[in-house]
Amino acid sequence: MDMPAGAAAGGRTVLSAEHELFRDQVRRFFEKQIVPHHRQWERDGQVPREVWRQAGAQGLLCPGMPEEFGGAGADFGYSAVLIEEIARTNASGVGFPLHSDIVAPYLLAYATEARKRDWLPRMARGELIGAIAMTEPGMGSDLKAVRTTARREGEHYVISGQKTFITNGQNGGLVIVVAKTDPAAGRKGISLICVEEGTPGFSKGRNLEKIGLHAQDTSELFFDEVRVPVENRLGEEGQGFRYLIHNLPQERLIIAIRSAASIEAMLAETVDYAKQREAFGGTVFDFQNTRFRLADAKAQATMLRVFVDHCLGLHLQGALSVELAANAKLVASEMQNRLLDEFLQVHGGYGFTSDYAIGRAWADARVARIYGGSSEIMKEIIARTL
Repeated sequence: MDMPAGAAAGGRTVLSAEHELFRDQVRRFFEKQIVPHHRQWERDGQVPREVWRQAGAQGLLCPGMPEEFGGAGADFGYSAVLIEEIARTNASGVGFPLHSDIVAPYLLAYATEARKRDWLPRMARGELIGAIAMTEPGMGSDLKAVRTTARREGEHYVISGQKTFITNGQNGGLVIVVAKTDPAAGRKGISLICVEEGTPGFSKGRNLEKIGLHAQDTSELFFDEVRVPVENRLGEEGQGFRYLIHNLPQERLIIAIRSAASIEAMLAETVDYAKQREAFGGTVFDFQNTRFRLADAKAQATMLRVFVDHCLGLHLQGALSVELAANAKLVASEMQNRLLDEFLQVHGGYGFTSDYAIGRAWADARVARIYGGSSEIMKEIIARTL
C-alpha cells in the first residue's frame, strides 16, 4: 500500500517535485487523521465535520482557490494528488474533491463578489461544506427533466422540489441547487441557485443506505417554498445547463484519476497478499494463473496511468475536451470494476469480507460507472464524434 500512485508507469512527468512534497503532507494527514477512523465512519455513515476543519487547517481544501479567498492559488495537480491519496487509502467517505473541485469552482466562476467573500474562505477552512443537488427521483442522468422549480418573486427565488443521491448531503452547509426558473424552456430554463443550511423550508431527508461508500453521507434533500435572495443565483438566469456542461470534464477527470490510483493501490495489495497466502504447499503467487492475472492487470494499469496522466496534463493547460474526459471516465471506471473483481477473486473468501481492503474497494468502485454520467452516457458523448 506504500507504492506511490503511478509507480506502475515507471515514473511520471505530469506532476512536479512540489506536487510530491504536497503528497507527503497529504499522506501524513491521512495516515494520522483518516485511516485509523474510517471504519468507524463507515459504521456511522458519515465523516465528522471536525475532520473537515482539520483538513482546512492543513490547507488540504480548495487548494486551487485564489489566496484572497483562502486557497493557495495552486494548479489542479495538487487536487489530483489528494484524489490519488483518497484512492490509495480507500478513504471513500471523504468528500473533499466534490467540495473543492466541483462546488467551489462554480462559486468562484459565477457567484457575486459578496457571496464569494462570504462562502469561499469558510469552505477553504472546512467550516462550510459544499454539495451540488442535481439528481431527482426518477430523473436519472437527464438534466433537462429537472422538476425542481425556482420562481421569481421580487428580489427572491422560491424553490420547491426534491433531490436524491446528494453527496455531502448531511454535512452540506451550502448546496448548489439545479432548478427550473422557466419550466417551459427546457435546458434553457435551468439555473443554479445556492441554498444555505438552516434556510426555512430546506430540510435533509434520510442518509441513504448504499452497497458501498458507507462513510459517504449521501442524502435526500427537500425544498418546500424555500425563499433565497436573487443574489444566491450563480451567473445568469437560464444559463445553468451551460455552466454544468462546462464543468463536467473536470468532474469526469476526477473519477478517472481516482479509478487509476485505486487500481494501482489494490494491485499492490493483492500482490502482497498472494505472496503471503499459503495454499497447496506454496503461496497463491506461485501459481502461474495468479501471476499471469496480476501481470495482465499491471500492463492494463500502466496503460491507463499513461492515458489519465495525459488527460491531466491537458487539463492543466486548459485543453481537456468534453469527449476526451468522457473517454477517460469510461475506460478508467470500467477497468477499475473489472480489475478489482479480479483482485477480489485472488483473495478468495477473504476478499468477500469487509476486513480486507479489496472487498470494501470493490463495493465502493461500482458507483464509478454510474455517477458523473453513466458509462452509457459517456459512450453516447464519444459516439457523437465518430
